Amino acid sequence: MKRALVMLLLILSIGGPAPAAAAEFDHHHRGWNALLQRHVVWVNGGVASQVDYDGFSRDRAALEDYLNTLSQVSPAEFSGWSAPRRLAFLINAYNAFTVSLILTKYPALSSIKDLGSLFRSPWKKPFFTLLGAQRSLDAVEHGMIRKPGDYDDPRIHMAVNCAAIGCPALRNEAYRADVLSAQLDDAVARYLKDRSRNRYRPDSRTIEAGKIFDWYAEDFEKGYQGIFSLKQFFARNAALLTENPTYRQVIGSQAAHIAFTAYDWRLNRQPAP
Repeated sequence: MKRALVMLLLILSIGGPAPAAAAEFDHHHRGWNALLQRHVVWVNGGVASQVDYDGFSRDRAALEDYLNTLSQVSPAEFSGWSAPRRLAFLINAYNAFTVSLILTKYPALSSIKDLGSLFRSPWKKPFFTLLGAQRSLDAVEHGMIRKPGDYDDPRIHMAVNCAAIGCPALRNEAYRADVLSAQLDDAVARYLKDRSRNRYRPDSRTIEAGKIFDWYAEDFEKGYQGIFSLKQFFARNAALLTENPTYRQVIGSQAAHIAFTAYDWRLNRQPAP
């Protein structure tokens, strides 16, 4: 009996300790949230934001640590999450990898478009690993976030940020599953209140809207919350486009025309002090 016990202990010692369980993913995205709190500020009354890329450069190691946590998530783990957790993960990944891309050439660039070439845009360049494969920003936005049948939520266009002034603001906090819908509603409100990008012209009864509504009009026509057109979307949000009750009535009745404002591709950087 004693000899058998000794042999059992010997076998167990040869096998070594059991592997440690993988750390659970942080669905509060605390690492990214801390970086955003430090390096993103609201401007123009909170309808736009500016990014301190110099600060992000100083915190490059912390950013890389967060990006590594994203890259370590397996497809199987991801597929087991709820839809809000998956969507928050993808939005944060898109925004964080965009900042990382800017830092590869910062400060020697004035626009994210400077990182592209005649043959390939910066959004089509695979430069990071996510869910077990090399990905580009387009692969995340168009192949995953906008994939038909997965989320079908047009509000995401006010959440993903392309590092340009014309883009809806980069939020100064991470997107989180437990408050995701409220965060997306807030992103829509902030963007539509920005008169440099969205406004109503009473003389021509025209809504002059951000270019993203032109590029992604189809996403606002798929029936999200009973909305099947841009006019319906603006009617639902007339109070965010103007404070004038008469103008709101025109927009709300879907009688307003729609035109699109020019897109400002300059970097959304915080000016030097």
